[in-house]
Amino acid sequence: MVLAVLLSLGAETTRSGPLEPNNPGPEGSRALIEIMRQRGTGVTIARDTTTAVTAARPDTLLVVASSHRLLPEELERLADTPGDLLLVLPTTGAMEELAPGVRTSGDTDERTLAAACDLPAARAAGSADTGGELYAVGGDGATTCYPDQGGDALVQVPRDGGVTTVLGSSGPLTNDRLDREGNAALALNLVGDRDVVWFLPEVPAASGEKDIWALLPRSFYLAVVPLGAALLLLAVWRGRRLGPLVAERLPVVVRASETTEGRARLYAARRARDRAAGSLRSGLIGRMRPALGLGADSAPDAVVEAVAVRSGDDPARVRALLYGPESGPDDDPHTADDAALVRLADELDALEKRLR
Repeated sequence: MVLAVLLSLGAETTRSGPLEPNNPGPEGSRALIEIMRQRGTGVTIARDTTTAVTAARPDTLLVVASSHRLLPEELERLADTPGDLLLVLPTTGAMEELAPGVRTSGDTDERTLAAACDLPAARAAGSADTGGELYAVGGDGATTCYPDQGGDALVQVPRDGGVTTVLGSSGPLTNDRLDREGNAALALNLVGDRDVVWFLPEVPAASGEKDIWALLPRSFYLAVVPLGAALLLLAVWRGRRLGPLVAERLPVVVRASETTEGRARLYAARRARDRAAGSLRSGLIGRMRPALGLGADSAPDAVVEAVAVRSGDDPARVRALLYGPESGPDDDPHTADDAALVRLADELDALEKRLR
């Protein structure tokens, strides 16, 4: 892993993409760039219009690729540059501005086409992988090469201060096809002994990030206004007060004694002496804990010990009185009958009086 990290730190970062001059992949053009440099041709790589316009001179060839990334005002600036132009798969807007009179007439499925023209650069190269877009041209002084049914794959038209060459395929300029047919010869012949400005525009960057509110349509804000007004009116309507608050009497007032008696009658009807005993014991324990300095979560052993110390009673008797027998509620003598339950109530009252 350490070796891989060290190798990656020293690795060369390469770009990718079609006709990328630094891309060694099949669709890149690094091989052609290196060959031109070895032949003594000066190559300037431009990635923005300003750099391309500044580097272009009367004795240079400006290669324009990915023209679909250029704005109309950028094409106008390129039209004023001196020297020759080589347009690779140009858009309609690029041809109108940089190669007037040239128009797209179709395409072909044939990869390799014969030169069949009088252009010295094409005639010397011979057949090449120029199959792709086909063009037609009107006017005098134009030269067409690599014909196929419907048009020609290479067209040259004169321009102010130079010549514009339109190439309907990127095949002759790419790494994987450079050594096939006459591709390398055609590319180098079109360059000649001139310096090259290789213009590959960068993908336009976003002008700035937008927050979520900038992405909402105008209709959203128009809908928020009436909705907000309706919500405000609803709040005023539901929150109105026509006078001071009025205290209303409860429809029924039940005394605490009646509640106690009602629950006792329910216990008696169901013969739930165990529940009645549990209520008596839990009520007493809840009242005793604060007086004994115990919390609500005190364990039964702590409660029994504190009550036995304060009252002087036997701890076993106190436990049976407060929590019932350890064997379970079925063996509790205080719930055997109603008389035993009454005795339990009396003994709990007596114990509470001794603790006061």
